[in-house]
Amino acid sequence: MLYKNYNGRGAILKGRHHHEHEKHHAHTHGAVDPSIVSTSRGIWAVKWSFIALMVTALLQIFIVYITGSVALLADTIHNFGDAATAIPLWIAFSLGRRKPNSRFTYGYGRVEDLAGVVVILLILFSALVAGYESIHRLINPQEIMFLQYVAIAALIGFVGNELVAEFRIKTGKEIGSAALIADGYHARVDGFTSLAVLLGAIGVWMGYPLADPIIGLIITVAILKIVWDSSKMVFSRLLDGVEPEVIDEIRHSINHVEGVEDVSDIRVRWIGHRLHAEINISVNSDLSVREGHRIADEVRKNLLHHLKYLSGTTIHVDPSEESGEDYHYPGIN
Repeated sequence: MLYKNYNGRGAILKGRHHHEHEKHHAHTHGAVDPSIVSTSRGIWAVKWSFIALMVTALLQIFIVYITGSVALLADTIHNFGDAATAIPLWIAFSLGRRKPNSRFTYGYGRVEDLAGVVVILLILFSALVAGYESIHRLINPQEIMFLQYVAIAALIGFVGNELVAEFRIKTGKEIGSAALIADGYHARVDGFTSLAVLLGAIGVWMGYPLADPIIGLIITVAILKIVWDSSKMVFSRLLDGVEPEVIDEIRHSINHVEGVEDVSDIRVRWIGHRLHAEINISVNSDLSVREGHRIADEVRKNLLHHLKYLSGTTIHVDPSEESGEDYHYPGIN
């Protein structure tokens, strides 16, 4: 039985040739850890989206002050909340750049998932505030002034949020960050809620003053929908959930490596925006340790080539007659 542990930058084999292989693979794949590169891109995306949303919200709050529109107030509160979500993400990405140590052997990537929870709570808080203000205005109607300014602010909110949404979603998908993707879709819905503010202004202009707080309530419901959808994504990652297609891609990649007779077990988890995999493969029992090592090394290379989010792999090689955890630990499953 051969056991190998890979960290994505160098191969570690229990037994001889440890330093030789580590040095060789470090040279082959470069000195820059891909997780560091992706984390830096995450910080970059969070920084500029924070600036864009803060500018958008500040422009809107001035118009809220002079017009008294509660629908625009709800949208502005939400934009401030959306800008604030950048703070926990920024902290998480910054911690994610730290190297693993004896206490946190997988590094600090899980902080990113916790930041996703903070993002959801901030979104929920903005929904509660927006809902409260809308209900209050339904009970106590107030005249809205300068409707043309409300319309302009709504368009500013739509453009600002859509640009941020596209930026966050694109970067989040490139680096595999569930928290950043969730925040991007959050910003996208914010853009459409800004258009809803425009509809409210049109309704008031046509003689329906309650259109403004009603739109505020509609925005609140839309925000709550974001909370629900984002919660499913973030908490799935916290519970080590992974997309089934990732498992299929891993299995497909390994099955194309010559010498692999079976892939008996695959366990994968996200830690932040990086994947960690534990895999059992079986090979012909007549092969030498060196040949088994070569096959495992090919498996690792194939996985790194096909899964750009992969950061670490542990590959367990068994003889074909004694394959899988069912053989080694009968009765557990």
